[in-house]
Amino acid sequence: MTARWVVDEVAAERNLKVTWQPISLLFKNNPAADSPYYEAVVVTHGHLRVMESVRAAEGDDAVFGVYWDFASRIHHDGDRDFDIAHALEELGIDPEHAKAAADESWDTEIRTRMDAGLALVGEDVGTPIIALDRADGERVGIFGPVITRAPKGADALKLWDGMVAMMDVDGFWELKKTRTERPEFGERPVTVSQAS
Repeated sequence: MTARWVVDEVAAERNLKVTWQPISLLFKNNPAADSPYYEAVVVTHGHLRVMESVRAAEGDDAVFGVYWDFASRIHHDGDRDFDIAHALEELGIDPEHAKAAADESWDTEIRTRMDAGLALVGEDVGTPIIALDRADGERVGIFGPVITRAPKGADALKLWDGMVAMMDVDGFWELKKTRTERPEFGERPVTVSQAS
């Protein structure tokens, strides 16, 4: 939901250049192999490996298309077992990158990028993490915002501007309230292909 908010409503209005970074819930939460959560995070960890393979070959911009497509398949289509090679092919990306899903050699890059994000916010957080440069030039990060639906228009910008203002203040750490509703994903986003 946070990605939808930033991409659909904020990036163009605030002239943002977004670089998507991995956070592995397999590495972060280290669930037991017999946990019902384990299978899901193993699958999405494989997706992160594919994204890093694509990044290495195609650059940061290609990662967004893969992230957007994979997330849409999972959250909008309810398909966690989609054919990765076919998905990449539909995006105009070499389907050979699908082999990275089972290739542990990508884990060092995932961990390095993930650790850089966590260094900005601490270990007792999850996802999403947003990092930006404050008015004084210091790179800072924040966990969140955790939202159940992506705000639109003026509300989207109000939320962004408020978050940026809080991040600009030394000593600000946390806001929180108990979540009482599940995410509302809205319409399936348009897939971003390499061909377009």
